[in-house]
Amino acid sequence: MDQALNILVARLLAQRFVLRKDPLARRALIDESFRESLEHRLAECGLQLLENPYAEHIAVALQPHMEEWVFGEGENWLSNNMGLPRDGIALLVVVWALIILPKRERQIARVEAGNEDQGDMFGAEKPIEHGENVALGVSEDALYADFGKVLGGKMRFTTNLGQLSKLGFVVRRNRMIYEGPMLDLMIDYAKLAPRIINGALADILQLSGTKVVTDAEVN
Repeated sequence: MDQALNILVARLLAQRFVLRKDPLARRALIDESFRESLEHRLAECGLQLLENPYAEHIAVALQPHMEEWVFGEGENWLSNNMGLPRDGIALLVVVWALIILPKRERQIARVEAGNEDQGDMFGAEKPIEHGENVALGVSEDALYADFGKVLGGKMRFTTNLGQLSKLGFVVRRNRMIYEGPMLDLMIDYAKLAPRIINGALADILQLSGTKVVTDAEVN
């Protein structure tokens, strides 16, 4: 087990994320003893495992009490620990709302439909679907047309979108924006989704108020 743990931790640190269908990642998700050992190993280094059944990857992040020690007390750390400016955080929230919210609805609907179709009352629960079949892309041009001006204009929009790509939040392909490995892991769905659904997106786009969201929702 030690060697398997070493390999998985090393890959998580070096690659930043691992597909949940990877054999070692699957073991961490279904083997309780292995999972406990992994979490203990990470905790010893001030880290925590990031995973949820709706995300296609697993990853690691700092434990909250370690953030100040690692990132200090600079202005960026006070609003987020990724070094993103406020218009970058606002763009991240918009992209998350446009990709993750509808993805989650599709995933839940397909699981429920699959369970209803099972004739055997003891049938296995339908697995959650991942990938671009449920996480549809967003057009860069359409996104800029709708939100570009309030997100800092063309140059800031392009710069921030590039930074989100480097951080693993999005994947850009043929002027389309797709879910990146970190998009459904680094933002707390349970906290942010109700705000978006209840119409808070317009408030989030008021850049002076972006910090209110990022402090609580972005790890």
